[in-house]
Amino acid sequence: MNGIDWIQTVVWIGLVLVLGVVEVFTLDFIFIMLAAGAAGGLIAALLGAPWWLSAIIAAVVALLLLSLVRPRLLTALGRNADPHRTNVEGLIGLPGTVAVAFTSSAPGQVRLANGETWSARIAADSTDRTPPLGTPVVVESIEGSTAVVRLGERATS
Repeated sequence: MNGIDWIQTVVWIGLVLVLGVVEVFTLDFIFIMLAAGAAGGLIAALLGAPWWLSAIIAAVVALLLLSLVRPRLLTALGRNADPHRTNVEGLIGLPGTVAVAFTSSAPGQVRLANGETWSARIAADSTDRTPPLGTPVVVESIEGSTAVVRLGERATS
């Protein structure tokens, strides 16, 4: 091998290592695919391909991996969707009961199934403006620190 071949080999090895280390810190399966593309370029360089052909092979391998392997890998690991709603999103649809009766001028309070008590108001499209204590409700949305609820059926749990 002449001097340029050694330089090309060292560059490809360096790219594989750097991209692999970056992947360790990001865990996104992007840089590992790029590192695999660089490994393809390294193999081409070791087989005697000129630098431009090695670069094309590296790019093609990386693009194929990014477009074909990465989406399937993310789906298999379940990283595309979060099955658990948290924080405010986790309150939507949660049942509860009226703890402090609502009036037309002031919000009341509801005790939710998770044990939290929230200030609440009845949803605008609801017909009953003054639900009595103990009335079952369901959280429709959260507006600031107020739960917007609609009358619901009592949960059987």
